[in-house]
Amino acid sequence: MILNSFYVENIIRTALMEDINYCDVTTDFLIPEDQQGEGRMMAKADGIVCGVEVAARVFTMLDKDIHVEILKHDGEQVKYGEDIMKLSGKTAVLLKGERTALNLIQHMSGVATAAWNYSKIVEGTNAHIADTRKTLPGLRPLQKYAVWCGGAKNHRYNLSDAAMLKDNHIDAAGGITPAITKLRSKIGHMTKIEVETRNLDELREALAAGADVIMLDNMSPELMKEAVAITNGRAVLEASGGITSETLRAVAESGVDIISVGALTHSVKAFDISMYIK
Repeated sequence: MILNSFYVENIIRTALMEDINYCDVTTDFLIPEDQQGEGRMMAKADGIVCGVEVAARVFTMLDKDIHVEILKHDGEQVKYGEDIMKLSGKTAVLLKGERTALNLIQHMSGVATAAWNYSKIVEGTNAHIADTRKTLPGLRPLQKYAVWCGGAKNHRYNLSDAAMLKDNHIDAAGGITPAITKLRSKIGHMTKIEVETRNLDELREALAAGADVIMLDNMSPELMKEAVAITNGRAVLEASGGITSETLRAVAESGVDIISVGALTHSVKAFDISMYIK
């Protein structure tokens, strides 16, 4: 796992404090403290699993003596009915950590599966699927890691990664050319500039002003083909806005380099995983 452990543990700690608060009324008054149990997480759908070690850490943070056997690793395909991990230790700990662990692994696996499905649609074209900053507050690293595990690419992580001129920036700065000119005079040599364009005239202006990446916002696949021909490799072209699984292939075949999809993170369906304890 390439996620920073201190970040993961902060997320888990916050989630556990929110869920358990000062006690688990059901478990604490029902299950003997020394009772031992076994648990297993099982996939209830086909897809890409992600967040396995994150989910396992939920239990080992509650009790370092919980034993975890990981059967499926992040980024691997999983079939309905396959076990993802097995756990053993105090039954009370398994019960207390169950919901938090499932919330995390189900969401991350949902993101990874969506990224994989979208990437399969554009296979064989020049295009790559990428995420956006439309992430759930506090969960961005988990979500972007899940996108990567699903075979897609990450867009900028935050506002510090690159300069991105959206329509409101452009309007506030007086236009594409003055906005790029001002940014170039102030940013470092490692920082790229992306410009959102709404038509071919804005595309031509962004190219002339030296944009590194140009977003084709809500353009049709036919218009994107024209944009690709006009650009002729002088900038990276990113398609965005209103793209669905039904239109995705046509957008990819237009010749764009990147297709950014906010739905990968802001409205993804949780992957179905159940936990069974005995």
